[in-house]
Amino acid sequence: MRDRPPRGSEQRERGERYVYGVNPVLEALRVRAEEVERLYITEGQLGSRAAAEILSRARDAGLRVERVARERLATLSEGGVHQGVVAELRGFQYAELADVLEAAQASKRPALIVVLDGIQDPHNLGAIIRSAHALGAHGIVIGKDRAVPVTGVVAKASAGAVEHCPIARVVNISRALEELKEAGVWVAAADTHASEPLWRARLGGPLALVVGAEGAGVREGVLKHCDFRLRIPMSGQVGSLNASVSAAILLYEVARQRGMGVSDRPPPGDQSP
Repeated sequence: MRDRPPRGSEQRERGERYVYGVNPVLEALRVRAEEVERLYITEGQLGSRAAAEILSRARDAGLRVERVARERLATLSEGGVHQGVVAELRGFQYAELADVLEAAQASKRPALIVVLDGIQDPHNLGAIIRSAHALGAHGIVIGKDRAVPVTGVVAKASAGAVEHCPIARVVNISRALEELKEAGVWVAAADTHASEPLWRARLGGPLALVVGAEGAGVREGVLKHCDFRLRIPMSGQVGSLNASVSAAILLYEVARQRGMGVSDRPPPGDQSP
C-alpha cells in the first residue's frame, strides 16, 4: 500500500462525497477509515464475502451502517453501478505538489508524475488514476479550473486507486510544470503532431507526463513549458486516442523502459531543465 502524503499539507474539498461500488468502498475503509462518515447497504445485493469484510471494517472503525432501499443507493450514486454499497466520506483531500515530489524521493525510484491538462470526463480521470497507480506513478496533478475534481464517479472508475495515489490540485498547470523542472524532473507532453515516436525517447529518468483533454489535447500555452513531446504512432483512420488510453500507453512505455534498464539519457537535442 502506497504511503499517503503528510496530512498537514493536504487541501480538503468542501462538503461530503459518496464513494460507491465494492472495490472503491473497501479501499476507502482500508486506507481512510477515519474519513468515512457512514455506510449505506442494500440487503441481498452485496456479495457475502465483500459484505463480511466491509461490515467487519465498519465495525472496527465504529461506523454507522444504514440498510436502505436500492432506490436510495441509486440516488446517492447518481445512477452509477453501486453493487449494493455506498460510503459517505468527508471532502476529498488533495495533496500538495511538494508532497508528490516527496513521495517520489522516498520511493528511491526516478520520479514519475502524471499531469493532466483539462480532463473533464470523470471516467477518463478515474481510468488515468488507475493506470498511473498500477504502473508506478508517484502522483497525479490536475488543475482547479476547467477540469473535473475527484468525485464518486472518478473513485469508481479508478477502482479505488484514488485512495492510494496522491492527487495534487493546482491553480496553474504551467507554473506547476516549472516547479517540477526546478526539482530536476523532465516534462514530456503527449502530442499527436510531435515528430518523436514514443519508443525512441529515453524515459528512464525523473519524468512528468502531460496528457491533455480528448480532442483538444495539451494546450499550446502548456506545451511551451514541456521539454519534449511524444507521439503515439497509429496506423488506423482515427486521428487520436481517448485520453485515458493515451496515458496508459505512455505509462506502460515508461514502465517497460525502466524495467528493462533503458538509459536515463534525455532525447538527443534536449537540454536539462
